Amino acid sequence: MQKVKNFINGNYVDPIKGKYIDNVEPGTGKVFSQIPNSTQEDLEEAIKAAKIAFPVWSTMSVDKRSRILHKLADLIETNLDDFALMESRDNGKPLWLAKAVDIPRASTNFRFYASAIVNFSTEAQVSEGFMVNYTRRAPIGIVGCISPWNLPLYLFSWKIAPALAMGNCVVAKPSELTPMTAFLLGRLANEAGMPPGVLNILHGEGKGIGQAIVEHKSTKAISFTGGTATGKIVGATASQQFKKVSLELGGKNPNIIFADCDLDEAAKTSVKSSFTNQGEICLCGSRILIEDSIYEKFKTKFLEECRKLIVGDPMDTNSNLGALVSEEHLNKVDSYVRLALEEGGTILHGGKRIEKEGYYYEPTVIEGLDEHCRTNMEEIFGPVVTLNRFQSEEEAIDIANSTRYGLSCTLWTSDLKRAHRVSHAVQSGIIWVNCWLIRDLRTPFGGMKDSGIGREGGNEALRFFSEAQNVCIKL
Repeated sequence: MQKVKNFINGNYVDPIKGKYIDNVEPGTGKVFSQIPNSTQEDLEEAIKAAKIAFPVWSTMSVDKRSRILHKLADLIETNLDDFALMESRDNGKPLWLAKAVDIPRASTNFRFYASAIVNFSTEAQVSEGFMVNYTRRAPIGIVGCISPWNLPLYLFSWKIAPALAMGNCVVAKPSELTPMTAFLLGRLANEAGMPPGVLNILHGEGKGIGQAIVEHKSTKAISFTGGTATGKIVGATASQQFKKVSLELGGKNPNIIFADCDLDEAAKTSVKSSFTNQGEICLCGSRILIEDSIYEKFKTKFLEECRKLIVGDPMDTNSNLGALVSEEHLNKVDSYVRLALEEGGTILHGGKRIEKEGYYYEPTVIEGLDEHCRTNMEEIFGPVVTLNRFQSEEEAIDIANSTRYGLSCTLWTSDLKRAHRVSHAVQSGIIWVNCWLIRDLRTPFGGMKDSGIGREGGNEALRFFSEAQNVCIKL
């Protein structure tokens, strides 16, 4: 059995107290590796290494930092098969999905910020004959990056790439449920020429080493993606030390289907937005709101597409859905389906565990629920969607905005004016019109309400991982 190690100061090292956690493969339900259960002592070693590395990395030329990050992107692409296999075993997602989406997007994250930092411009204001003001963006120092289990390498790289590009040193913690791709990344950082101590990766529990990273006086900014309840703790802890904090949290995203949509395209894409990655994406459209006049037609087409989905071994290229990430999460998803029945819902498709080794659940479609019931209000984060009717545009907007979340929304309509009007009225940080999960890394990313604070992506991320410094020169 493989033992994962922490990556500190350019070396793989055992946890100082020798404590480990079993890492279970969701597709089989069996332990396939062990990871460090890191402690404060491990964190102090990582902080020490980062402090030594910071003067070197922060003063390195932008061009040289960029070349190192480009090289890291190259190495991820070269090792795509290894990363995809580990991500699939770690997370339970189909191997083909990891190869096609997760790992290529991780490489793209590094490549994007390697290029962005070279083209990042500062501002200058000139008062003729009197003074010149210019603003530079200075790296913060040591930053903490804590990533979730659903898109392990993609979201891990989404955080550390802009932090490194701006000249910061990073102490990062991947989810204890999906440690393997972050573990592999350390070796490639060395091969890319990254100085020791610039990137440090600690494994362990969120309530342990994760909280310790947030609390440590030497981490000057925290970027966290995860559940809203944990995000509240992270935000409260960071604010006590006036740290910069970015929180990308939960979602209960509406998928609004208007009668003038392309019905076939809306149905097919809605199946993807409901069940891709077993529904374990914060951007999945878990509440499908359908205009009453086409409700039955859409439902029929949607269910036809659902029946084509195959749930199976993540290593099987025919599997559309793999396993849920853990037994605990499987139980949570199933409990919400039982709750939906108690709340008066009718299961149109799925609704059961799949009895085999591992943590598999049928893609599940439920109708007949009140729009304000718990099933429609709380994040399930699994292959469960609800179908709801609406009579008017105003009602659709009211239902869409009725939860405490505001991460994303999808609209399906052929009316351009309606597309703009509804997009502006829906309280979500991201709006997709007649599409889903199309991303431009130049644009800001983040949610409203309980879906988080701060924005990632593009220059927003570079600004977050830096401090503005104004210099005024009298002429």
